Amino acid sequence: MKFRDFLIGVATGLAAAVIIKEATERVSPYKPANKVLEDIKSEFKNVAPIDGSWIYMKTEDFSNGVATVPVYRGGISRIVDGETETFEFAADARSGVVVDLQKI
Repeated sequence: MKFRDFLIGVATGLAAAVIIKEATERVSPYKPANKVLEDIKSEFKNVAPIDGSWIYMKTEDFSNGVATVPVYRGGISRIVDGETETFEFAADARSGVVVDLQKI
């Protein structure tokens, strides 16, 4: 195999990888719901152990009065000083950032 043929193969592989990545992001521009939940749980675990958690896999629109963004809705419960605290959240489906958090 010639070095030139090797370089052509590498360039073709890189180009295909970039095209596939871009196409995948266009088809599903959202972070996976499970990944968003894991990120939020890891932040809550810094304060207290997690007792339970859930997340809706479908997105819904969330408006804060200025902008409307697609969000995942979910919840987390944890035990702090022997008391159970329950939170509901809305996390931006694209970035995973929590845009709304309410203690229930």
